[in-house]
Amino acid sequence: MNETAANDTALRALGRITGTWKVTGGAEGTITYRWMEGGFFLLQDVDLEQDGHRIKGLEVIGRERTFGSEEPSADIKSRYYGGDGDTLDYVYELEGDTLTIWGMEKGSPAYFRGTLAADGDSLTGGWVYPGGGGYKATMTRIKD
Repeated sequence: MNETAANDTALRALGRITGTWKVTGGAEGTITYRWMEGGFFLLQDVDLEQDGHRIKGLEVIGRERTFGSEEPSADIKSRYYGGDGDTLDYVYELEGDTLTIWGMEKGSPAYFRGTLAADGDSLTGGWVYPGGGGYKATMTRIKD
């Protein structure tokens, strides 16, 4: 792993969610988080069903460093690429045992907030959508 990536403590903290997780609640299926070679990006493979709709895709999570820029973004950002052609942007934040995934930008009214169990093998929370929508979700680690 590159020394710069290894020194990014906020990004490295997301290593707590690596592995394959069974998702239950408002969406059902599996997701897998894994490090991309180099350690700068965490990849999420998504295979879920929600409301009879199949959701398959890949999310790339890390610091944005645009062409010609020497400094990475302050926030840990991601882009989800769905098998149905959707591209969705998020901001990841892990503070203590609380994982927040903001829709589009930090502070958005659309977000996921969940708590990692002390043993690190479950994450319980839910998605909140503007206008009062959303759903509860539980993730249980099935493979490291």
